[in-house]
Amino acid sequence: MGDLPRRLLGPIAALELATVTVLLVNLVTVHVPAVASAVGPVHGLMYVTVIVLALLVPEQPARSRWLAVLPVVGGVLVLRAFRTADDGRAAVVARR
Repeated sequence: MGDLPRRLLGPIAALELATVTVLLVNLVTVHVPAVASAVGPVHGLMYVTVIVLALLVPEQPARSRWLAVLPVVGGVLVLRAFRTADDGRAAVVARR
């Protein structure tokens, strides 16, 4: 299972951000209830999936995993934190 959660996290985080953008644009412009009814559950699923995937990625600091709980930007912040942690580990290995 090792690398699969990490590979899925990027596209799922992008979908979460896209769905919340659609919901917010709908809310401030035309406010079509059908859009909210269709996209709202999809956004909720993407939000929970980002949290679960962040918890499944091995060898990451707990702080990075908790970022997934933040609504709207959590997935993007998790990806950034994972990349920073990976860069730090790579630098330590390179010094050895």
